[in-house]
Amino acid sequence: MYSRDNFTINTDPQRLDSTMIHGYLSQQSYWAQGRTLEQVERSLKHSLCFGVYDGSRQIGLARVISDLTTFAYLCDVFILEEYQGHGLGKWLIEVVTSYPDLQGLRRWSLATRDAHGLYEQYGFTPLSAPERWMERFKPS
Repeated sequence: MYSRDNFTINTDPQRLDSTMIHGYLSQQSYWAQGRTLEQVERSLKHSLCFGVYDGSRQIGLARVISDLTTFAYLCDVFILEEYQGHGLGKWLIEVVTSYPDLQGLRRWSLATRDAHGLYEQYGFTPLSAPERWMERFKPS
């Protein structure tokens, strides 16, 4: 557990508020509109999740999909709007990228529409060889 002021970041899956996470992802995010509660719960179960808390209330999340050896995909990163602007997102990315089980990975990836500047501060860059990457995309 990581603490700062009254805020904590924790990887305990039992503390995750899947209802709040689902509400944010399916209604407020641009990347997960319409995601079902079942899909959210399944994704949380199979990921390393970093919950951000104000006391006992969950106010943010970062989800990492990884083999913990060579690769990690950072996704579903958010801080509730009323808590934005206080450095909590930066702190969350600092905690995630310095987490002991995620050290020594060869590659991290993520997708973002508007937070390039944030992620660049933590070493993320555009793909070095985009011609090598492919995807199988199935919009919901």
